[in-house]
Amino acid sequence: MTNFTDIKVKRGGAKKAGITVRFVKDWPAKEIIELYEAGGWWDDSADDASLVKKIISGSFVFAVAVNEETGRAMGMGRALSDGASDAYIQDVVVLPEYRREGIGEKLINAIRDYCLSKKIKWIALVAEPGTEEFYSSLGFRVMAGHTPMRYMGIEQGNGK
Repeated sequence: MTNFTDIKVKRGGAKKAGITVRFVKDWPAKEIIELYEAGGWWDDSADDASLVKKIISGSFVFAVAVNEETGRAMGMGRALSDGASDAYIQDVVVLPEYRREGIGEKLINAIRDYCLSKKIKWIALVAEPGTEEFYSSLGFRVMAGHTPMRYMGIEQGNGK
């Protein structure tokens, strides 16, 4: 069975460090915020350290792609789940200078395999526009007849 805490990722080129995917329960907030910012997802008004701690601890699984030479996070992803039936992968991001090297694929596969090892077979995600081909290559498909939605507040004057 695969060791889900350390999954080696080979990188091309003699000068490039190896990457290990680790499942973590804690990580330096500064590095996680840097990744969220690289994805365009961080709200600067947040209480940084405590929010990062809650995000990681509240996840079903939180994966970090770690540069073996520096020990720094180069990518991350996580899944939310009740641990029994469904899982939703989200917040998958790799720092720009490390993209297109297979790290995102290794993160997704590690998270997927972790969920499957826990007998969770219904695994979903919401893909950002332009990433459909990437996720399709990893076995994800558009769910026909379904539309992802996000709560944005109730408009005034609609009677509710």
